[in-house]
Amino acid sequence: MRVPLLDLKLQYQKIKPDVLQAIHQVCEDQAFILGPHVEAFEQEIAKYLGAAHAIGVTSGTDALLLALMAAGVNPGDEVLTTPYSFFATAGSISRVGAVPVFVDIDPVSYNLDPSKVEAALTPKARAVIPVHLYGRPADLDPILALASGEGLAVIEDAAQAIGASWHGKRVGTLADAGALSFFPSKNLGGFGDGGMVVTNDAALAAKVRRLRVHGSERRYEHIDIGINGRLDALQAAVLRVKLAHLDEWTQTRRRNAQRYVDLFTRAGLYEMLAVPSLVDGHVFNQFVIRSKRRDELKTFLASREIGTEVYYPIPLHMQPCYRHLGYGEGDFPEAELAARETLALPIYPEVTETQQAFVVEMIDQFYHS
Repeated sequence: MRVPLLDLKLQYQKIKPDVLQAIHQVCEDQAFILGPHVEAFEQEIAKYLGAAHAIGVTSGTDALLLALMAAGVNPGDEVLTTPYSFFATAGSISRVGAVPVFVDIDPVSYNLDPSKVEAALTPKARAVIPVHLYGRPADLDPILALASGEGLAVIEDAAQAIGASWHGKRVGTLADAGALSFFPSKNLGGFGDGGMVVTNDAALAAKVRRLRVHGSERRYEHIDIGINGRLDALQAAVLRVKLAHLDEWTQTRRRNAQRYVDLFTRAGLYEMLAVPSLVDGHVFNQFVIRSKRRDELKTFLASREIGTEVYYPIPLHMQPCYRHLGYGEGDFPEAELAARETLALPIYPEVTETQQAFVVEMIDQFYHS
């Protein structure tokens, strides 16, 4: 039985007529950059999240970059974040000339460990970027409290977590700004790159809108040095169609997660594999287990045509481009252990109960044959 890590063709087949109609309308309009489709999508996302402002941009990476720029993070400033995330989290910090300062993760949530943030502060600290990794909300309360007391900006990296919630509020709306990604593999994925900055701060929103068009509010007059960071109308049109299905897809992901929990429990593998539980607000962009024999298990499952992925095999502080920061192996033991042990299993809404049972059966076979 073949079980891919992700199968977007199944999702597309269910919404194909609406998607093609949306694309056709953009082609008829011949308006491809920003415009009414983007404006409508921004309004719909803002309403969905409960945010005052949503600004469509080119990618989740640029959403982080523009949020940092708008928050006034300057060259030489320090920005605290996790070493266990996609590279864009740290790369956006470096692109504004600031310095990423890494803080180890909590081994259960894989998110930034709030108890370790304060010790990493220096007088150069300007901001904190907590990541809602794999769709699980980060523990924001202590981070926001510390940031408020220290005068730090907080930018939520919610690239993997659209629709996730923390104490009843959607992530991305709880801090100074949030960054979303619409990369195709995300829970709300486009037909290419796309992203969004969400915020309740009108001044910050206005600056992001300006910065995404080369710092301009009026044609050929540039108030700031911005970037070309505009969302395409084609992406907005497709994403508007998909947004109407997002809550349904999220609930299905959560049901699939619970099914994995039940299957692993019955197989006697729940604790050994640190299977994630169905915590409040989690939207399961990935379903990640842990194994001390991770690489062997991945190879074994591939031989059974089961797709898996390692997020992320090299922690950010050990990336070649960050050697100059002076970090070494052992500095962030929880992040390093997660990088060696974690493995993502198929969790997309269309994966079937039979496929999930096969995945767990093969993992059980790996350990007990």
